[in-house]
Amino acid sequence: MSHSPALDKKIKTKKGKSLPPKLIIKLGKFVWTTLWHMMMSKLAPRNKSGEYIRPSSEFRNSVGTDQGNVYQPAVGRYNLIAGLGCPWAHRTLVVRSLKGLEQAISLTIVSPSPIEGGWVFNQEYEGCRLLAELYELAEPSYGGRFTVPVLWDSQTKTIVNNESAEIIVMLNSQFNEFAKNPTLDLYPQELKEKIDQWNEKIYASVNNGVYRCGFAQTQEAYNKVYQELFTTLDEIDTALNTSRYLCGDTVTLADVRLFTTLFRFDTVYYGLFKCNRKRIHDYQNLGPYLRDLYQLKGVADTCDLESVKRDYYGNLFPLNPGGIIPSGPDPMFLQQPHSRDKISKQANPV
Repeated sequence: MSHSPALDKKIKTKKGKSLPPKLIIKLGKFVWTTLWHMMMSKLAPRNKSGEYIRPSSEFRNSVGTDQGNVYQPAVGRYNLIAGLGCPWAHRTLVVRSLKGLEQAISLTIVSPSPIEGGWVFNQEYEGCRLLAELYELAEPSYGGRFTVPVLWDSQTKTIVNNESAEIIVMLNSQFNEFAKNPTLDLYPQELKEKIDQWNEKIYASVNNGVYRCGFAQTQEAYNKVYQELFTTLDEIDTALNTSRYLCGDTVTLADVRLFTTLFRFDTVYYGLFKCNRKRIHDYQNLGPYLRDLYQLKGVADTCDLESVKRDYYGNLFPLNPGGIIPSGPDPMFLQQPHSRDKISKQANPV
């Protein structure tokens, strides 16, 4: 069926019409910003100023030899559940390795799934496919977050603790009779005050600081924590000028807690979380310090940079909508000489 020339011209004009580019951009920005805020509200709770507020862990029991304590130290009773990309879970893996507790405390790995919206067991565990199901098995009325690490008691079928800062203290002191390195004390009495001071500063400004940058939902909130982060990193770099580790010549829990953030910094936080004033590799002391810790016996075995990249870039959709995972960096730079032992007055026993 043929059309008149006038009608053909009208059809072509109609087909060729499009929305003005300015309107398309304005509409697209409105839709994406609205969706972004909705997704971020689920991913990262915020206060009125747009600053990320990390919820507290809720399972806070302890393993110990105190009389009456339900959770007594034992071989094979406890299982550590961790995600290889998570810096909080990584702390527990480092302490488990340094203390030589691999035979005493088993390990189960979970992986994040953007489809499931949480951690998934690589193999079914305690009849559960999702970590959320394990939390509900431990506490049917639980309404909090389903996070790692988890210290699971296979005897009572419950979660002992899901706060990494407390789990690493337990691993350091409560399983010495089963440890290959029982004399290694990462939290010695004479250094506790100094360790606690560093932990408090590093947690707020660095460990959680990178998340407060990446999950900030206003420019003001981001600017504030960005400044805090690099002020603290500069302070740490200066302190390491005369001290091999944060508290002297020996590794402590303060170093462990800082290490897992530094390990991820240049690969993830520098770009994805907008912490881009300076790379850790560029610092005079922090770069070699990171390599020093990485090269301690057993630590590198807990580090999986590919899992880190996959978990962050592949699963944090609001921060990386395209889901493209970067190819670099080459982790071999962590094997380069660090020369930190020259600062120490005596060789580190680890």
